[in-house]
Amino acid sequence: MILLLAAVGATVAALLESTVVPYLRIGESQPHVVFVLAVIVTVVGGIDRGLVWAFVGGLVLDALTQRPMGSTAFALLLCVGGVAVIGRTLNRFRPFVPIVATALLSLVYTMSIFLTFSALRGPVPTEDPVGLLIPGVAYDVVLAALLGPLAVAVVDRRADSERADW
Repeated sequence: MILLLAAVGATVAALLESTVVPYLRIGESQPHVVFVLAVIVTVVGGIDRGLVWAFVGGLVLDALTQRPMGSTAFALLLCVGGVAVIGRTLNRFRPFVPIVATALLSLVYTMSIFLTFSALRGPVPTEDPVGLLIPGVAYDVVLAALLGPLAVAVVDRRADSERADW
């Protein structure tokens, strides 16, 4: 049942990213809601929920934005694996893991989408792709800084209250 909720949440996030989020642009940058929430879901819920979120959200996002099918899902699955490694490494600092993981993996996510898109559809004419993508990375980190520690605190608080006191 929990994995089904992750799939439904990923679908809703992909719908939001393809419809509402383009109106939240600051300059040329816009947040990658599916990616940021995949990072948070992986930290909070574990690798299984994160993989479901990444796969379903990536496929829905590919279908809605007419990207090559599976390119976004591949990039998200790659990043969710990285988040799992970072989460185990920084387990003591769990509220900050979504921020650190987003900062480290957001450029990996956007560059892997850029590379697979240019490999499958032909070269994209741009001179400096990293410079073009850095403002989006900053936007993703700000979004993760707002949502990540809050989600971790809520889940940790809920887990503490379910524990039996003897």
